[in-house]
Amino acid sequence: MDMTGKTALVTGAGRGIGQGCALALARAGADVIVNDRIGSVDLHKTADQIRHLGRHCVTLESDVFYRAGCEALVTDALSEVERIDVLVSNPAFGVRCDFLDYDPDDFERVLSGTLTSGFHASQLVARHMVARGGGGKIVFISSVQGEMPLARSVAYGAAKAGLNHMARTMAVELAEHRINVNVIEPGWTDTPGERESFDEHVIRDEGAKLPWGRLGTPDDIGQAAVFLASDAADYITGVVLPVDGAFRFKDCRAAAVIPARE
Repeated sequence: MDMTGKTALVTGAGRGIGQGCALALARAGADVIVNDRIGSVDLHKTADQIRHLGRHCVTLESDVFYRAGCEALVTDALSEVERIDVLVSNPAFGVRCDFLDYDPDDFERVLSGTLTSGFHASQLVARHMVARGGGGKIVFISSVQGEMPLARSVAYGAAKAGLNHMARTMAVELAEHRINVNVIEPGWTDTPGERESFDEHVIRDEGAKLPWGRLGTPDDIGQAAVFLASDAADYITGVVLPVDGAFRFKDCRAAAVIPARE
């Protein structure tokens, strides 16, 4: 999966899964444009690691939760590089709360930051790919919550489910331009955001209960992103790929199933 000569744009690349994707692409040989929110203290740390790998890296701060921010990002990116070959769209915003108490404004913010933002960035990059010809790769970072109705995540799950369906529709429309559109669904992944929500012992103990015996890592997701962005995946489009260490099936194992009456 050699990405030499390719340029990738990764949003939300300051830390966590976005950073994991950016670093994995750089290790595969891609030059990388990394984006994070305005004032991010993490973005330049990611860029330093990419440059240490010997790859060219451009840092662009922009709020991709909004159309204007996405327009500025793509315009600035194309002023720095000739072409964008790969987009890894990774914006997300979540609020955990019981459905009956969920704030309507929070619901709108989660949908905007998680679903609508992906539409804006991908449409703008896809327009560039179509105009310059030669195809391209678009990879969305979704979540197993797009399929699993986890409690206290009504907006986030709805947004990720919408993202999955949007990507499939894009795949249908962009196939004639040889633009592959695919989705990665991470499961429970050990990121700085999760560590802000859960203590170390929760991360360790709950991870040990999963089928794979641990939580996922940003690099696990990054390796999948490299595959879907590479020539090895040229005949793959419209796919939603869980990368979750069987998190979806954690309650399906024999020990978790209620035994039948003998």
